[in-house]
Amino acid sequence: MNKKSPIPRMPWAAEHQWQFKLSSLLVISIATILMGVGEGLLLLANLGSSPWTVFSQGIALQTGLSIGTVVALVSIVVLLLWLPLHLRFGLGTILNIFWIALFIDLTVRFLPAPESLLPRLSLMVGGILLFGISTTVYLSCYLGAGPRDGLMVGICQKYGWNVGKVRTAIEATVCFLGFLLGGTVGISTLAFAFGVGWIIQYTALTLNKRSNSSTFL
Repeated sequence: MNKKSPIPRMPWAAEHQWQFKLSSLLVISIATILMGVGEGLLLLANLGSSPWTVFSQGIALQTGLSIGTVVALVSIVVLLLWLPLHLRFGLGTILNIFWIALFIDLTVRFLPAPESLLPRLSLMVGGILLFGISTTVYLSCYLGAGPRDGLMVGICQKYGWNVGKVRTAIEATVCFLGFLLGGTVGISTLAFAFGVGWIIQYTALTLNKRSNSSTFL
């Protein structure tokens, strides 16, 4: 029997993954846009890629495919891993892919990249925090997860494992494989791999407490 989802069900949550509910669509759009901005800030910091990007870079180097093609293929493979976890994609899965990709490009294009170390470190920390918090908020809409987040939630539901530990294990694994394949690793990579899961965990606990106290009602 599957365990209870580690992500709280908030007042804006949809009843099913294809429900066109205004509050759900608004919250998930804002959250995934901020996730894209967070990824963009990491790129501007130029202190290493996020673990999944390292993985994609490594495969691209070994196969000669473009990184965009590799990202798409990896997403398809990850979606296939949903099958034994009995997961289904939804409207949120599509919005996740669209908004994140769009706002990564917009962030990198229109925000200046700092040269000194302190601003770069600030972008790194801000990007990781923004990505982790926004990830929990978009998942709380219950419109379906993106490929990577769905894998995390599915494993937690099936085995009842801790979100922070599961996310950290996934990020560390793909990062290590990407590094072996030649992907670029830096301080941002390590900070993301070992930090974002716990940010998601803490944000989920905070939302759950506020939901139980009827703060949003």
